[in-house]
Amino acid sequence: MEFAGKTVLFTGAAGGLGAESALAYMRAGARVLCVDIDETKIAALEDRALAFEQGSLAIERLDLGDLAGLERGLAQLVEREGRVDIVINNAAIYPSRPFEDFTLGDYQAVQRVNVEAGVLCVRAALPGMRANGWGRIVNVASVTFYGGWANLSPYVASKAALVGLTRAWAREFGAYGVTVNAIAPGAFPTDAEKIHPDPDGYTRHVLDHQAVKRRGRPDDIAQALLFLTSDRAGFVTGQTLNVDGGWVMQ
Repeated sequence: MEFAGKTVLFTGAAGGLGAESALAYMRAGARVLCVDIDETKIAALEDRALAFEQGSLAIERLDLGDLAGLERGLAQLVEREGRVDIVINNAAIYPSRPFEDFTLGDYQAVQRVNVEAGVLCVRAALPGMRANGWGRIVNVASVTFYGGWANLSPYVASKAALVGLTRAWAREFGAYGVTVNAIAPGAFPTDAEKIHPDPDGYTRHVLDHQAVKRRGRPDDIAQALLFLTSDRAGFVTGQTLNVDGGWVMQ
């Protein structure tokens, strides 16, 4: 029950990589505030959560693309919960097409969901963390930041922004007892891979480039998040941990 008494604000917690991590936090005793609007995935997460006696789950149906509505919802959430101890900025959108086919509006839409919504989550949680002298923030970046994937320029740019914010926030919030880190997942067989026209060929490509010759599993992400948000990682901040089977090494 390592996270008993802790409240986790987790965006995209019902999704492919988020759900397993949300349940892992519950298994460790946490209260998980799942910010998501995908009703099918929410229902699946709620069904799985019924099996847990530990922890608790609350669904927060907040649209990350509506920043004004999100800010209002987060204020109400913090007032209801008292404080948020851990923020996981996980939700993302990832349109794929050549650079020339993206509009400035496309970039702004990706930035809103992938970056600015996370800024609002941290703004809502930070006063309570600071008052408590303890907090953990993890931004979910991507190995595409290191590799510069083609046809994903708004997404890659948004993940680069998260890495930059991770370092700036870590420097600023450390005096409050708050650590800030990022994880950079590699290729995981989730809905995100549906953008690839040849799934089998993509799997072969992934395994050829990874040092570990298996596909990533959602629990690989969960274990990284649990470590970085625990007291065991209290002296780790400003870092980006690649969770990619040794695909990208730096």
